[in-house]
Amino acid sequence: MIEVADIFRQFGDAYIAAFGDSMLPSNKRAMCDIVDCRTEAMGGHLYECDSCHEQIYSYHSCKNRSCPKCHTDQTRRWLDLRKEEMLPIPYFHVIITMPEILRSLCQSNQIDAYGTFMKACADAILELAKDPKHVGGLVGVLMVLHTCNQQMLHHPHTHCLVTGGGITDNGSWNPARQGFLFPLKALSRLVRGKFLSTLKRLRPDINIPEAAWQQNWVSHCTVWGKGEQAVLDYLARYVFRIAITNSRIVAMDDQTVTFRYKDRKKRRWRNGT
Repeated sequence: MIEVADIFRQFGDAYIAAFGDSMLPSNKRAMCDIVDCRTEAMGGHLYECDSCHEQIYSYHSCKNRSCPKCHTDQTRRWLDLRKEEMLPIPYFHVIITMPEILRSLCQSNQIDAYGTFMKACADAILELAKDPKHVGGLVGVLMVLHTCNQQMLHHPHTHCLVTGGGITDNGSWNPARQGFLFPLKALSRLVRGKFLSTLKRLRPDINIPEAAWQQNWVSHCTVWGKGEQAVLDYLARYVFRIAITNSRIVAMDDQTVTFRYKDRKKRRWRNGT
């Protein structure tokens, strides 16, 4: 099987030479960790059978959250901790996608832009839910950020697990209406305004395109289940999820890598390079 580590060994140096100046230190560290994972570079332990005395040397894992060999155990441990926080109530799955006009700006200013994006999404959800016309209470939000899609293209979006109800000012529980949390157009406009105004104040040196203030943002909201089931069905797919797993890599030659991706519109798997 071809692994992500094999790709980095073959193309990593050339990639860093071309784009290293714009890469975050954490990205470079992930590349190095994935290459070294379960190799001599990581060291290891020698195990010996008590009966036959056969010895086996096992290399250590890198434990980097981006490593396709290590992320499964990390995900399970994280999910086990989150289960106790889930309430026995309906949850909503909310997805908010950044428009294309702002993606290159975010890619060049990742720390400030992504942090501002996630905060804008959370604040907008809390503000709309607090409105008496909708939930009328303080909802719970658990959120993760994805920066690419199945085709490995830059596509920043947030996945949010939102409680189907909230705590009112007097401390009582107010459930959301069945199948409805708040209007998505209002959510999109609110996220856009919060994101752009905050980023402009935080980073006045960034040139935000004027058209971005009128650009529509895409958001979706669906009912997702109750309590622990929401964690198992939803979070397991997205928390600590890496960009691509080893099993999706089909082939590699001197110039290209072929991988599988899911065409969600046609609901079928395709190959891309």
